[in-house]
Amino acid sequence: MKTTYSQATPYRTKDGSLIRELLHPAHHNITNQSLAEAIVPPKSCTHLHRHHRSEEVYHITSGEGWMQLGDKEFPVQAGDSICIPSQTPHKIGNSSSSPLVILCCCAPPYSHADTEILEHPP
Repeated sequence: MKTTYSQATPYRTKDGSLIRELLHPAHHNITNQSLAEAIVPPKSCTHLHRHHRSEEVYHITSGEGWMQLGDKEFPVQAGDSICIPSQTPHKIGNSSSSPLVILCCCAPPYSHADTEILEHPP
């Protein structure tokens, strides 16, 4: 199974990031997880949210910013990986002038129905 990047159409998720599904059960022969690229534009952040079932892994591929994970906030940059347990409120922000690009792996796979928005950015 192979996905071609240019054929993965980007869309906006409930958290406000621009997502490109690289592997997802809705479009590929995969069942237990999903892999997507998320882009957070310069000087912006996602909505604070949580996933009721999905555990997420973020891997920052380019850019820099900050991550709120539960009650902790810390800087992130290219090369960092973050585990986000299910039920954990989180958001990520871009503090630079270039896009913050993140690979996101979700198990079970990402779904809008599993995403609860907790707060919108100002």
